[in-house]
Amino acid sequence: MSESNLYQHYRGNTYLFGSNAPYVEEMYENYLVNPTNIPDDWRAYFDALQNAPAPDGSFSRDVPHQPVIDAFAARARQGHTQVIVASGADTEMGRKRTAVQQLIAAYRNVGQRWADLDPLKRTPRPDIPELEPAFYGLTNADLETVFNTSNTFFGHDTMTLRDLLNALRETYTTTIGAEYTYLTDQTQKRWWQQKLESARTNPHLNAQEKKRVLEQLTAAEGLERFLHAKYVGQKRFSLEGGESFIVAMDELIRQASRQGVQEVVIGMAHRGRLNVLVNTLGKMPAMLFAEFEHTAPQDLPAGDVKYHQGFRSDIMTPHGPIHLMLAYNPSHLEIINPVVEGSVRARLDRRGDAEGDTVLPVLVHGDAAFTGQGVVQETLAMSQVRGYTTGGTVHIVINNQIGFTTSDPRDARSTLYCTDIVKMIEAPVLHVNGDDPEAVVLATQLALEYRQEFNQDVVLDIVCFRKLGHNEQDTPMLTQPLMYAKIAKHPGTRRLYADKLVAQGVLPASGPEDMVAAYRAAMEAGRHPVDPVLANFQRKYSADWERFRNTRWTDTADTTIPQAEWKRLAERITAIPTNFAVHPLVQKVLEDRAAMGRGEINIDWGMGEHMAFASLLVGGYNVRLSGEDSGRGTFSHRHAVLHDQKREKWDEGIYIPLQHVAEKQATFTVIDSILSEEAVLGFEYGYASNAPDTLVIWEAQFGDFANGAQVLIDQFIASGEVKWGRLNGLTLMLPHGYEGQGPEHSSARVERFMQLAADINMQIVQPTTASQIFHVLRRQMIRPLRKPLVIFTPKSLLRNKDAASPIAKFTKGGFQTVIGDKSELKADKVKRIIACSGRVYYDLVKKREEKGCDDVAIIRIEQLYPFPHKAFGAEIKKYPHATEIIWCQDEPQNQGAWFFVQHYIHENMSAGQKLGYAGRPASASPAVGYAHLHQEQQKALIDAAFAKLKGFVLNK
Repeated sequence: MSESNLYQHYRGNTYLFGSNAPYVEEMYENYLVNPTNIPDDWRAYFDALQNAPAPDGSFSRDVPHQPVIDAFAARARQGHTQVIVASGADTEMGRKRTAVQQLIAAYRNVGQRWADLDPLKRTPRPDIPELEPAFYGLTNADLETVFNTSNTFFGHDTMTLRDLLNALRETYTTTIGAEYTYLTDQTQKRWWQQKLESARTNPHLNAQEKKRVLEQLTAAEGLERFLHAKYVGQKRFSLEGGESFIVAMDELIRQASRQGVQEVVIGMAHRGRLNVLVNTLGKMPAMLFAEFEHTAPQDLPAGDVKYHQGFRSDIMTPHGPIHLMLAYNPSHLEIINPVVEGSVRARLDRRGDAEGDTVLPVLVHGDAAFTGQGVVQETLAMSQVRGYTTGGTVHIVINNQIGFTTSDPRDARSTLYCTDIVKMIEAPVLHVNGDDPEAVVLATQLALEYRQEFNQDVVLDIVCFRKLGHNEQDTPMLTQPLMYAKIAKHPGTRRLYADKLVAQGVLPASGPEDMVAAYRAAMEAGRHPVDPVLANFQRKYSADWERFRNTRWTDTADTTIPQAEWKRLAERITAIPTNFAVHPLVQKVLEDRAAMGRGEINIDWGMGEHMAFASLLVGGYNVRLSGEDSGRGTFSHRHAVLHDQKREKWDEGIYIPLQHVAEKQATFTVIDSILSEEAVLGFEYGYASNAPDTLVIWEAQFGDFANGAQVLIDQFIASGEVKWGRLNGLTLMLPHGYEGQGPEHSSARVERFMQLAADINMQIVQPTTASQIFHVLRRQMIRPLRKPLVIFTPKSLLRNKDAASPIAKFTKGGFQTVIGDKSELKADKVKRIIACSGRVYYDLVKKREEKGCDDVAIIRIEQLYPFPHKAFGAEIKKYPHATEIIWCQDEPQNQGAWFFVQHYIHENMSAGQKLGYAGRPASASPAVGYAHLHQEQQKALIDAAFAKLKGFVLNK
């Protein structure tokens, strides 16, 4: 049969194609073992594939995968023979053999559709003919027929159809539903088959292990009921209905410790968070009660609600101590995902663990948020990308089967399962019924074992329910009467499991209630309910943040480097390997930088950056730079990564000079990130939160693109310290400047950062020279202060010779928050002061020269926040006869720094001085899109800066 005819022959059976392609793979694997085991038409098709020539004309026959070869060879050595009870012609038996193989593949592929997953049992089992033997022409008369099952892991090479069917249903259709057949890696796929089919979803817990499971359920339910009675009506986002999640967390941590994990970093939103804090991380109940009673210490400028709080502890397990960290989380659901991943990567880098075996990221999701929030996809997309891998994440979904008020899947998502998004990275999923806590234990064990074995993401989907509303002030019966009628009749997972253990004789009849009483007594006393929490445990790889507390932004640091060191570093970063063919344009850049190192020409922006990085590296500070085009630089100014133009393979011919500045140096990492703002910025924020000695930089391709990461900027970067006391030294490089490129390529939205600036929470700068970027980058690490640094970097100034600096500016001085007028003006003649920030300064200087003005001074404010009152005041006092101060900016009046900086300027003005504005008129768009209109506006605002002042905004 031809290939096209074969396709037409089988296309009518939708099971065989599309997402069900694993059956074809299974058939091919059987063909490789023994071609006679499959139907003639399939064998002819695979024979044609095997005999087809390669593109180079050569022939190479495929061979079976090694595990299959080994199993087949072992059976041959042991003299095993295939047992088939024949009835009828050989062709009929061949058809039945094929039918059995199809049945096995069907259960592996879609068996989870029949799994008993819903504790509320709201929907009937779907009609899936492929899971019935009759679909393949097998009848009751075939139930006692013995077939070859050597490609399964049920412990037998041969089984009757009846036993095989029972084994398949035990494995794939009970309280665990596994999805893994879409994995393209055959080794991983066979791993899942072996693990699932050998266990048949039976965790084989002993009596002591079962008691511990009940203890965890009792703790989970007990805390919620205690809080419900003690703090009536207060929000806590109860875990009731999903108590098995605490069982999963307990098992995950104990098994992780057994497998060598030393740290677990957890990210989760609200549901069950208080339960995790107390019952998993060991937060003292008394501390939690104080937060409910508003008697907890108020030691932060703003603070946050209790269900956003993070926590860290060291827990003793049977396999040794393990550090647990619950990340702080705002009310933006899945936004914590990339932050956790970045934190884990920093911890792994500190340990030198490239595989990710010692630190485990755990992300806990709600079902609606997991499928609905875009940052989930962005974070998944980074999971196997260089620079962002963390050795695999264990995802746990607390699947309440309802979002805020939506429980109908037609309104919640466009996919069958809320976890279907993870198929984009081929992460396996284990759906498990939350009412079967033993199955939860087994699924947790398998998930962690898979992650540790293959360093890949894996998902544990605990299907449960939400007993109360979205919060404790919500009434879910208003919108979901049928669902909550069933919930009202549900006895609770703890009660169901307790009755099971009593029936099994594991506990006496009074045992479960004794556990309840003991837990409540612990709550009343405010005692630890979990494994011993280790007080003052000293961890070898912890980050030291104490040396950065109680420091001031006005503290100084020497950011210069000796001229001899300057020259040495310049030589190192311009040297390339022999026979390394750089692009002619890059060659010119390197030659110019070499000349800059020798002092022959002034230093441009790219060289200033490079020298800042190089000097930090030899000083022991790591540098990590990421963004969508950070290796080259969006505007081709950086060239931190050199590419051999004659390389033959994509992963060869790369040279990074900054990784070769000294024999002993810190680590330089530069990453061209995925096309993401939100997740990548979140990752870098998380990384910086655990790397105080690393200059961590996120660079937007254009500053406007930071819009896509506004949640991170608002909820973490700007407010993380005042809410949670979390220090962070992340640096944002945001290209900003009006160059006539339109609305999305002009503005980094200075006004948004200025609006967020308070409590000395971050540093906002707009440097205008190469020496300024050099000093501000070095200051960020050398000064004992860790605050986010927002740099509005230029575009046209990258190659503007006026923005270049002589060597003396690098070997002497430092970052200037304000730069006074550099012209030879007579101070007593100055009548007007123009204050500005950024590239507009150069336009103003040019205009002044054209007009021949000698009564106008131009002052650059290089640091917009914290505003440098002392330095600015000193500059304007140099001009005692100035009666006008003009603020000039490129941005529209309702944007940029104007509405914020005018108050700072006013504080430094003298009586009688007038303050005016020169800039674009207010606009709903950041910039115009028409080149001629841009030029007209630019000319008008520059002219306005020198024109007669029409009134004033403020008068002191």
